Formats: sequence, structure tokens, C-alpha cells
Amino acid sequence: MDSILKSLERILEERKSASADQSYVSSLYHKGTSSILEKISEESEEVINAVNEEGRKEIIHEVADLWFHLLVLLRHEDIKIEEIESELARRFGVSGHDEKASRDSK
Repeated sequence: MDSILKSLERILEERKSASADQSYVSSLYHKGTSSILEKISEESEEVINAVNEEGRKEIIHEVADLWFHLLVLLRHEDIKIEEIESELARRFGVSGHDEKASRDSK
């Protein structure tokens, strides 16, 4: 059984061929990267506000919105969830300081 993220990834891919008039996601794809990034910025701010001013339920709601829009961006850029999972696996067990230092030296 697929995870909800995998199922969502499939649907987001399908929306690439949908009419922008009939699909919110398709409308974002048609508007381009800058519109998707604007939504991510807006959702990030809403997560911060939820943490600072709201309760647990609102934090969960806003993080779900942020993850959704990040998944839209990934599909727009043809990046699969597996690629993100592989990067996280590569970093697993590595000190955050060491991982950051390895990126800074590139």
C-alpha cells in the first residue's frame, strides 16, 4: 500500500495535464515556479504564526499545507519523493554540523 505522500505525488503528476481552470494544482503549474514559491512562502509564514499564536491542531493543518505545496514544487521540477528520501537517508546518522560543513566545502 502506498503512503499518502506517494498517492499524492501521483495525483500531482496527473494534474500537470489538467486544465488550469479545473485544477488548483494545474493552475499553479501553469503560473510557474514563482507562483509556487509564493505559496510556499505564504504557507511557511502561516506555520510560523501557528507555532507562535495557535495550538497544535492549527500547526498540523499549516504544516500539511506547506508540505502539499512543497510536493507541488517537487513535481513541477520533476523531483520524486524517493530522491528526497535518498538524501535524508544519506544524511541519517551524520552530525548536522558535519553535514553542513561538507556542503560548505563544495
